[in-house]
Amino acid sequence: MGNTPIQGRMTADAQGDVVVFLIGMRINSFRSVRSWWPVFRAMPRMLKELSKDEGSGLLGYQLLLGAPRVLYTVQYWDTKEKLFAYATAPDKEHRPAWAAFNRRMREGRGKVGFWHETYIVPAGSYENVYVNMPGFGLGAAAGVVPVARRGERAAERLRSA
Repeated sequence: MGNTPIQGRMTADAQGDVVVFLIGMRINSFRSVRSWWPVFRAMPRMLKELSKDEGSGLLGYQLLLGAPRVLYTVQYWDTKEKLFAYATAPDKEHRPAWAAFNRRMREGRGKVGFWHETYIVPAGSYENVYVNMPGFGLGAAAGVVPVARRGERAAERLRSA
């Protein structure tokens, strides 16, 4: 969708259930670059791999910065099964990155933190609106349509999903 704002009020053109996966790291010691730099570099490789594979299940993602120490990604997946399949696939980027991260965690004495959260959001249980925004969040992942197609108010959009 690019960085050009889409004029007006839009809503995501998502259909069905959506899996929202949040994953991030916290740099506990900026000086310990060897502890956090490999973790920082691993995520772009995984996202690139997933983005190239149309059947991966990754619908889209947003990279975000939370304060000076926290970096995270909000990912949108079409099914939890595809998310779990990627996490456990022996021939994909995730497994070696996870093994290396665990080794560093044992050696690093808390110099980098890691977290993830997974939410399975049933159809009809999410709504969104983007006003004069470029593609963002679920709207970037699924595309957008004018709000009027789904309802002018949040409650209407929830009922129409």
